[in-house]
Amino acid sequence: MNRRQKTMLVEVATVLVITLIAVVGMINFKDYVNRSEAMNAMQEIGKLVLEYQEQTGRVPAESLVRGEMDRIRGAVRLGLQYRGLWIDFETEPNDILAYAKKRYPASLLDDGYIVLQLDGTVAWMETEEFEALLAEQQGEVEIEMTQP
Repeated sequence: MNRRQKTMLVEVATVLVITLIAVVGMINFKDYVNRSEAMNAMQEIGKLVLEYQEQTGRVPAESLVRGEMDRIRGAVRLGLQYRGLWIDFETEPNDILAYAKKRYPASLLDDGYIVLQLDGTVAWMETEEFEALLAEQQGEVEIEMTQP
C-alpha cells in the first residue's frame, strides 16, 4: 500500500468515526429531550393536582386528570398510571400519586419511571427503586384490581 492509499484509508476511517459519534450523540440527545418533555408534562399534571387539592381538599378524579392531559405539551409521552383512587387521609406526602414508564426506546439512558408524588414532587426513578417503593405503598385490593 502506498502513502496516498494509507492517507485515504485514514481519512475514510476518521470520517466514519466522526459520523458514528454524531449519530450516537443525536440519538442520546433525542432520548434526553423525550424524557425532559415527559417530566415537564408530569410537572404540569402535578400543578393541576395541587391546585385541585387546595380548592377541594382531595385529589382529583382520574377522568379530570386525563381530560386535562390533552392540553399539556408532552403528555403524549406519558402512559400515565393514576393512583388517586387509592389515596386516603392517612397517605404520606411522598406517596406515589401518578407514574409513567418511559415509553420510548433509549440507547444510553436507563429505563425507569417518571413519578408524581402526592406533594407535587416529580422525580425520575430507576425501575428497581420504583417497583420497590410502589410495592411498599400498594394495598392488596389495589394490587388485585390493577393486575391484568
